[in-house]
Amino acid sequence: MSGYVITYFPLRGRAEVIRMLLADQGASWTEEEVQTADWFGGESDLKQQAVFGQLPQFKDGDFVLYQSNSILRYLGRKYGISGGSNQESALIDMVNDGVEDLRVKYIRFVFFEFETGKEKYESELAKHLSAFERILSQNCNGTKYVVGDKISYADYNLLDLLHWQLHFFPDCVSSFPLLTAFMDRISSRPKLSEYLKSEARNKRPIMFKK
Repeated sequence: MSGYVITYFPLRGRAEVIRMLLADQGASWTEEEVQTADWFGGESDLKQQAVFGQLPQFKDGDFVLYQSNSILRYLGRKYGISGGSNQESALIDMVNDGVEDLRVKYIRFVFFEFETGKEKYESELAKHLSAFERILSQNCNGTKYVVGDKISYADYNLLDLLHWQLHFFPDCVSSFPLLTAFMDRISSRPKLSEYLKSEARNKRPIMFKK
C-alpha cells in the first residue's frame, strides 16, 4: 500500500481530481470522510489543524499537505507528470491556473448566483472553454494532451473541470471538437475509466448543493 490518505467530505469537490490522478497512475489510497455537519458545526478537530481551515487533506505516509492544487503539483512531480522541461512545467502550471480560474467562477455561480446568473454564466462559458480548445490545438493538433506528449496533472484537472460544467450545461462542449475528443481520450484510459465508472465515485455528488 502506498500509505496515501485523502480526508474530505462525502462528495467529489476539490478532492476528485486527486482521486482521478491516483487511480490513473495505479496508486491506492484510503478515504477518511468528514461529515459536513461536524465540520461547519465546529465539532471537527481537523478544522483547527488544517493550515488554511480547508479540505482536502492529503497524507503521504507522515507527510501532510493541504490545498488541492498544491497536492496536484506534489503528485505531478512524484509521478513524473509535471513536464519534461522547465518550459513544459511552466505551461502545465499556466493551464492548471486557468482551470482554477474557471473553477472559482463556477463555485461563485453555483453558491451565489445560481438563480439570477445562470444565463450570464452560460453566455460567458464558451469564451472560457475556447481558451482550452485553443491550447489543445497548439499541441499535436489537439490529438494528445494540453502540453507535450505525456499526460500531466493539468489534464486531469481540466477533465474534472469539464465534468463540473457538464453537470449544469450538458451541451457546453458540443461546439468544441478538440475538447470533446480530449474528454473521450482521457476518460478511456483503462485505469481512469474503471475509476470513473466505480460506485465509490458515482455515489458522491459534485458539490454540497444543487
